Amino acid sequence: MAARDTMAHLYSCFDTMYAAYGEAAPTLTNDAYVIRAYEAGRAFGGVALTFRDYLDEVPGEPLAPLEEALRLARANDDTGAMMLYALAMVVGPRVLVSLRDARDGVEFDDAARAVLTGASMVLVQEILKVGEVSKDQAPIEDPRWQEGAQALGRGLDDSGNAESFGISR
Repeated sequence: MAARDTMAHLYSCFDTMYAAYGEAAPTLTNDAYVIRAYEAGRAFGGVALTFRDYLDEVPGEPLAPLEEALRLARANDDTGAMMLYALAMVVGPRVLVSLRDARDGVEFDDAARAVLTGASMVLVQEILKVGEVSKDQAPIEDPRWQEGAQALGRGLDDSGNAESFGISR
């Protein structure tokens, strides 16, 4: 994958997360999760803008497997817990692997490397913040919720996104 195509693909990842968390935040029922989803969406929007500034012109297509996983997480849980679980355990790690694979497999200029490093740092910070907000919430022991959460990962595995969102494929 060429450097520009790789950057556009990664832009799609962050733009998709920006839209999903930003749209979901005001509809969630747990106040702590509302705030975390809103702040995550805002952070991902900032990263998407950084990619867009670097690329100058980018397609506005959401990344379908990522969008579907986040849509399902929102549909399966009104509180927002599953959306945050998806960020910390399902989609976030796959985006991090995509960022790593991009840095390892494509030649970038210094400006692109700075965008990728910044994106990685923001994503790690957001994953850590999910852990912080979650530790103050009651554990979810509902087997249906746990089944839905596990289905998010299986769905991405089945779509060919077991480890990443396609940089190294």
